[in-house]
Amino acid sequence: MPKAYIGTYTKKESQGIYKVELDLQGKVKNIESAAKIENPTYLDFSTDKQYLYSVSKKDKNGAVTSFKILPDGILEELTAVEKEGNPPCYVEISRDNKYLLSANYHTGTIDSYSVVDGKLSSLLSTDIHFGSSIHPRQEKPHVHFSGFTPDNKYVFSCDLGTDEITTYTLEHGILSKRYTTYVKNGSGPRHIIFDNTLTHAFVITELTSEVIVFDYDDGKLSNPTYYATLPANFFKENKGSAIKISNNNRFIYVSNRGQDSIVVFRNNNGSLTHIQTISTYGQNPRDFNLSEDNHLAIATNETSGTITTYTVNTITGKLTAVDKEFPVPEAVCVKFY
Repeated sequence: MPKAYIGTYTKKESQGIYKVELDLQGKVKNIESAAKIENPTYLDFSTDKQYLYSVSKKDKNGAVTSFKILPDGILEELTAVEKEGNPPCYVEISRDNKYLLSANYHTGTIDSYSVVDGKLSSLLSTDIHFGSSIHPRQEKPHVHFSGFTPDNKYVFSCDLGTDEITTYTLEHGILSKRYTTYVKNGSGPRHIIFDNTLTHAFVITELTSEVIVFDYDDGKLSNPTYYATLPANFFKENKGSAIKISNNNRFIYVSNRGQDSIVVFRNNNGSLTHIQTISTYGQNPRDFNLSEDNHLAIATNETSGTITTYTVNTITGKLTAVDKEFPVPEAVCVKFY
């Protein structure tokens, strides 16, 4: 059966990370606690799926934590590396499983860590951002993403607070800044993804709810095109959240908090056409994800404490809701296993 892990906030009822099992039609068959940990709001797997990594909170410190995935799917905590201050908001491991990155919205920093046999070792380097922009939420840097390009050659970060996307190299785990790309003032870049041909990059903006499409060439972004994810007559508050791409590069998916939706675009070599907006049947969908074969999807509705499952038509790209409003407390991040 398809499985996924759900990362959560633990401010109310949640106790940590949950494991969800679906049938092939997307119906939820089982859900159980996989690990008790504080505020595991973003997750990532090692490439061999033996280990799971999570942002977390330890006592009053932020932390990143590694787990071994046991045969029954329960998570055995291996190591945690703490750092003074608020927890990070994003975590990602390199394709060779040697380095882990975390992004910290509160401190405006990116950290890199060494990984040995699935275990987190030392903090290797930190890059500190500076600056601000025009929106009230952009009073200082707010790094929301740090991750690797599909070829593992570069690291990218998105800074919601400064309207900057930064390219780094990571040599022996040490971050070195290479290029900075500036986006439209007040847009608030949140996450970036790449097609598997490494010719285009796609950014979701939180503050203006847009997808920015860039030409991509060896670490450099150019020729931005902005696409609205909301209709012109939508006037309520909205925040863009997650962005994903189908395996065949043909479809781009984004989630909106406020409209509480997943928006689907057809991608024709970097040119986007809107083809669907579908409800997440809950409030504040902070994240969603596609299964590895792209046949299923799950949206996590943080405020309503629910998930919604979908089947995905791999020909048209469109979603069909299956299980709506299935309770998972304070659900934030979802990763298919």
